[in-house]
Order: sequence, then structure tokens, then C-alpha cells
Amino acid sequence: METKNKPTLYWSLLKFKDWHFYIAATSKGLVFVGSPNKPFEELFEWAKKRFPGSPLVEDDAKLEPYVIEITQYLEGKRKTFTVPFEYVGTPFQLAVWNALCEIPYGRTSSYSDIANNINKPAAVRAVGAAIGANPILMTVPCHRVIGKNGSLTGYRGGLEMKTQLLDLEKRGSSSNE
Repeated sequence: METKNKPTLYWSLLKFKDWHFYIAATSKGLVFVGSPNKPFEELFEWAKKRFPGSPLVEDDAKLEPYVIEITQYLEGKRKTFTVPFEYVGTPFQLAVWNALCEIPYGRTSSYSDIANNINKPAAVRAVGAAIGANPILMTVPCHRVIGKNGSLTGYRGGLEMKTQLLDLEKRGSSSNE
């Protein structure tokens, strides 16, 4: 089903408590975790930009490993992800997203910390933009980035979700120490 330069995007709707997320993967790995309770249109518009011409195919079975791990994470039973990801972004975005993955479970970093980690200390605003473009919520933990003064800052999933994820991780990390 893969066509030259147009990988099939397999998608499913992940339901967890009051949250519903559209998720998508290629044959190489997870590429998208949508914002909670957003319509399919969010995935469709993102796919049109990042994978123009790629077919979108609903396939719950193919997405099951991702659904299982994300659900385990949301239940507080998983701290790291073992499923593969396929990052689709600029080299700068990839560097930022990889740096996000280095933030330990239950901890936070600031935008300037991330900029310093990728050896671009003056690029704090660009780091913020790259974090905002992260297509794989939770699994690439952009929710762990806060303002330098400790304040919660924007999050594609909304500040309520960011707060809940940080609280989940804080409880999970303190219960194992």
C-alpha cells in the first residue's frame, strides 16, 4: 500500500477516560498524537502538510501497540515508551524533539535549558516554536517544558492537560523513590 514517497498513514482513535486522541503511524513508527478531544480534522490537516498525498487508513490493529503504551502511560503504569517513532520535521525540530526525550520522567526543563542542550543558547524562541510543532504529544514529552520562572506555558493539548500530565508524573516518580 506504500507508494513512492507517500507512505500510508494508519490511524486510530485512542479513548482514555474523558479524552479522545487521534493517533497515526507509518510502517516506521508513530508520527502523530492529536490534541485531546479535537476532531479528525486536526489529523487530516496535519497529514496534508507533513505527508501530502499519503493515504489515511483507519487500522486499529496496526495502532494497538501505540494505544497500549500511551494508555499505560496515562494510567501511571509506564514511564518510557518502547514503540518506534518516525519524526517528520526540520533538522532543528528533530534536535529539539530529541532533547525533549532526554528530560527524565517526573522532571521539567525550561525553554532555555533545551536551547542550551542543543548548543543554540540564543534560539529560545525558535525552540519554543519547535516544541509547539511537536506532533507526538506525551510520547515526545513537550509537557515537561516550563517557563524559566517555573510557570506553565502553552501546550497544544491545553494547560489543563499539561497540568494533569505533570501531576501524573510527579505522583509516579515520588511513589518509586
